[in-house]
Amino acid sequence: MTALALLPAALFTLTSCSSTSNSPPPVGSGVLTYKKGVPGGMIFQTVKVTATVTEIDQVKHKATLLCTDGKRFTVKVGRQAVNFDQVRVGDEVTATLTQKIVVTRDNQETPPGEVSAALVAQAPQGGQPGALVAETTQMTASIVSIDLDKRTATLQFEDGSTRSFARPDVDLSRLKLGDKYVFRVTESVAIWVEKTQ
Repeated sequence: MTALALLPAALFTLTSCSSTSNSPPPVGSGVLTYKKGVPGGMIFQTVKVTATVTEIDQVKHKATLLCTDGKRFTVKVGRQAVNFDQVRVGDEVTATLTQKIVVTRDNQETPPGEVSAALVAQAPQGGQPGALVAETTQMTASIVSIDLDKRTATLQFEDGSTRSFARPDVDLSRLKLGDKYVFRVTESVAIWVEKTQ
């Protein structure tokens, strides 16, 4: 289980789903849907990041990027990025990141173990550099403790990590130790390079 997937998911473990949407929210925003008093939930968020290429190492397949907020970072690009040789210092890189997290009570007795599926699509050889990468990961967590006075429930994930959550609107006395919740996290990144004129 990745930390990126767990942290936002943890915030909404005991929130509930009232409707679902297959369309991401506008860039820079998020959507949380829940039904008051019912465990479970969904969060959908989209962020757009823009950076400028300040250094490039074609041999090591690394590029140093400068974000609009002044932060600088280096990324290593896999050998499968067939158009990396077209990227130049000064090019603008734009990435749109979307994350959808759905948390449901596990009434189906989902088998233990993390399940993952991925998709990669790239621009054709010689095309404008860009790619789409998407991954869906599913994991389960079980309630290991309930504190009715503090209105918290603690869940343990398959990797052994635990997180406590407070939900004042959920009747925690109706939950039981061992109740399972399924987390389905879908993350996608669409990235493209704008050539400088």
